[in-house]
Amino acid sequence: MKILVTGGAGFIGSHLCAALLADGHEIVCVDNFLTGNRRNIAQLLDHPHFRLVEHDVIEPLDLDVQAIFHLASPASPPGYLKFPLKTALTNSHGTYNLLDMALRHQAMFLLASTSEAYGDPLEHPQREDYWGHVNPVGVRSCYDESKRFAETLTMLYVRQYGLDARIIRIFNTYGPHSDPHDGRIVPNFVTQALRGEPITVYGDGTQTRSLCYVADMVEGIRRAMFTAESQGEVFNLGSPEEHSVLEYAHLIKRLSGSASPIVYVSAPQLGLRIMDDPSRRCPDIAKARRVLGWEPHVPLAEGLEKTIAWFRQVV
Repeated sequence: MKILVTGGAGFIGSHLCAALLADGHEIVCVDNFLTGNRRNIAQLLDHPHFRLVEHDVIEPLDLDVQAIFHLASPASPPGYLKFPLKTALTNSHGTYNLLDMALRHQAMFLLASTSEAYGDPLEHPQREDYWGHVNPVGVRSCYDESKRFAETLTMLYVRQYGLDARIIRIFNTYGPHSDPHDGRIVPNFVTQALRGEPITVYGDGTQTRSLCYVADMVEGIRRAMFTAESQGEVFNLGSPEEHSVLEYAHLIKRLSGSASPIVYVSAPQLGLRIMDDPSRRCPDIAKARRVLGWEPHVPLAEGLEKTIAWFRQVV
């Protein structure tokens, strides 16, 4: 199958490209390298079934493909706060362009949305039928609300045109190829631990996250696209195993063999003030288990060890 992956040089996109190539597909990777990195796809460039197209999906695009994985968009707070308008347009006009292309070529379509669609949730854990608690004019809205609009567009194409499309909401994911300057807890903590810098925990560290290893995430994404019952559906993909930020700090310090102290800092000291940051986030993945037969399998310590080993080479 000839498959387009937008954002294919990004963290998750690069792993997805590699996995689809291993499955025997022909891959067209589209990326404008706003936040993607050529290093992530360096080993794929000489593959006979891999093609890189440097392009911004905000601009028109027409490729004759059979499936589209739409992962293009800055996804970390430093990324979307640095490029807020680009983020909003990628998830709105860019999604429109790709949906229109999918319709022209009768291609399957998968929208990579986000757990940020739930905002600072009032429901815990979050299920797909929860509508969210989002600030539509906050600093994060360039990402949160544009992803929600992308979901709206996708479902319009499903209902109005019968497009074979589905939506995934990606929860916190970690692993090799993540940006050391990502701004989220694993890249931050691992980078600080390996450099011998203080490991900075926001507040008292009691806020929670659930982390999914990237190989598990990629398997969930593939199943969401290629499971027949997924058309027109929304799936949470992530780990339901919830831990406090402080627990992650201690675990990463131990696994990296670091002597870094763990220090508590207030938001202004972090250098990046992220308003509306949720205190708890954890997916309900019952639907993914039932329909896709998917759940994460890589143990947290094992995934972090692989991640730390990769970070040792780049920081």
